[in-house]
Amino acid sequence: MRYFIEFAYNGKNYCGWQYQPHSPSVQETLNKALSTLLRTPIDVVGAGRTDTGVHARQMYAHFDFDAQVNWEVIAHKLNAFLPQDIVVYRFIPLHDDAHARFDATSRTYEYHIHTYKDAFENEGSWYHFHPLNVDKMNEAAQVLFNHTDFKCFSKTHTDVRTYNCKITHAKWEQHANKLVFTITADRFLRNMVRAIVGTLVNVGLGKITVEDVDKIIQSRDRGHAGASVPAHGLYLTKVIYPYL
Repeated sequence: MRYFIEFAYNGKNYCGWQYQPHSPSVQETLNKALSTLLRTPIDVVGAGRTDTGVHARQMYAHFDFDAQVNWEVIAHKLNAFLPQDIVVYRFIPLHDDAHARFDATSRTYEYHIHTYKDAFENEGSWYHFHPLNVDKMNEAAQVLFNHTDFKCFSKTHTDVRTYNCKITHAKWEQHANKLVFTITADRFLRNMVRAIVGTLVNVGLGKITVEDVDKIIQSRDRGHAGASVPAHGLYLTKVIYPYL
C-alpha cells in the first residue's frame, strides 16, 4: 500500500532534500529512520528538491509498505528517533498510483528578509540593511504573471525538459522590519525562487527598473537576472494535491 508522509525540516545541516553520496540529506535521514522502525528497506520519493540550506515547513513524500501498523504510534516513535531539525506530522494512506512529486498541483515558497541586525533571525532570514522600495518590488513581481518561460531564473546546465511554469501568486509583505516574499506556481525550476528574489531586490535598490524585469525574462539568459539570494531565508511552505 502507498502512504504519504507529511513532515517539515530545518535545512541548515543538510545538502538539501535529495540524496547525495558524500553529504547528509533529508531524504537519506528519513529513509534510515523509517527503515529502522519498520524493519524493512524504505525509499521515500519527495514532492520536489530543495537546495542546500533551504527549509520546508510543509513537505510530502511517498513510500510503499504492506504490513498493518499503528501509524500514530509510528509517527511518535519516528519523531523521537529523528534529529530535532526534522519533524513528522502524519501518515496518509492513499491509492497505489499516488505520487508525491508528479501529482502536486501547486507549491508555495516564502523568502524572509530582515532589515535590522538581530541575533536570533540570522539562521532563518537574510539580513539586508539597505533600504528597499517594496512598492516597486511588488510592481515588478506582477510582471511574472505575464510570462511562462523562466529560463532566465533557472540554474544553468540542468536536465529539465521545459522551463515553463505558471505563477499564480507573487507578493511582498512588510511586517515591521521584516519582509516576506510569497510565491506560488505549479512547478519551480532549480534556484528559481532565489534568482527571482535577487532580481526583485535589485528593483527595490533602484539598480534596475520594472521594465528591465520584463526584458530579463524575455532574454532567457541567467546572466541577465539578479544574483541568487542566500538559501537560509527560503522556505517551502505549502504543497497542494487534488486528493488531500
